[in-house]
Amino acid sequence: MAKIKGPAIFLAQYSADQPPFDNLESICQWAAGLGFQAVQIPTWDSRLFNLQQAAASQDYCDEVAGTVAAAGLQISELSTHLQGQQIAVHPAYEALFDGFAPPELRNQPAARAEWAQQQLLYAATASRRLNLTEHVTFSGALLWHTVYPWPQRPTGLVEAGFAELARRWLPVLNAFDEAGVNVCYELHPGEDLFDGITFERFLDATGQHVRANILYDPSHFLLQQLDYLAFIDIYQQRIKAFHVKDAEFNPSGRAGVYGGYQSWIERPGRFRSLGDGQVNFKGIFSKLAQCAYQGWAVLEWECCLKHPEDGAREGAEFIREHLIRTTDKAFDDFATVEKDESQIRKTLGL
Repeated sequence: MAKIKGPAIFLAQYSADQPPFDNLESICQWAAGLGFQAVQIPTWDSRLFNLQQAAASQDYCDEVAGTVAAAGLQISELSTHLQGQQIAVHPAYEALFDGFAPPELRNQPAARAEWAQQQLLYAATASRRLNLTEHVTFSGALLWHTVYPWPQRPTGLVEAGFAELARRWLPVLNAFDEAGVNVCYELHPGEDLFDGITFERFLDATGQHVRANILYDPSHFLLQQLDYLAFIDIYQQRIKAFHVKDAEFNPSGRAGVYGGYQSWIERPGRFRSLGDGQVNFKGIFSKLAQCAYQGWAVLEWECCLKHPEDGAREGAEFIREHLIRTTDKAFDDFATVEKDESQIRKTLGL
């Protein structure tokens, strides 16, 4: 049996006001019909899930789990990407991120950050009630506006930024620790945690917190031109969740990594449906199998060209074809000889 579980699908890009995407029961039936085995649930979408109720009621969680199970599926993780983003928002981005918060909290950054932290605390309890072991989210950002080192950063700025980010997250990480659930940060441009180095800075600032872990998404690394296979070698002990998302990077004489403020379809770096981009998924699934990753492989669709329903249908099969059932024996076992101490000494010339 494959140690990597899948295929699963992140529902955030599929939920809508039209059936079958407008409630948990029907969207799960749709996903199961495509061959998915689990769903990653966006907790901010009231059409699918009520996070506060899930934190307060075991009966509600049992009902949600029952709805998912009735379709033949499991829940891979709950997601608080939009709420996690609100834990740390630099004033330069207030207007842009205000739409992620409830209307009554808009233009109130302190109240919004407090609400976001409470949302994550709810998620810890809800995850425990649902018997989940991982949770996926964003870190938010206080430093992103300084990502390019011009103008020069004041001495101590980066250290202070990560210290404050850790201060805001530590109560949440501790709550998840009490719940027995890992917090898996999607390393993503626009967040202060966007690559390996920034994750290490955050780990240091949190005292190497055991619950601070990684949602591995190679698409974001390809667009940064980061070695996403070597990343697995380095951080394998902290990779607890996996978004299977493709991307491509096609620089030109007119635009490169920064994209020239163009729309996604025109950018040199853009996300693609699975199999249509440049990510080496054979290498990724091999690396994850080698390091005994046992979490879910979750499709996240964000293609700027292909229809999402086609991306889901093709993506389920793509993930299934890449799952590796790890071997229980060595290929050369047929030539095994019994252990013989005298033969060993003779072979060594002793």
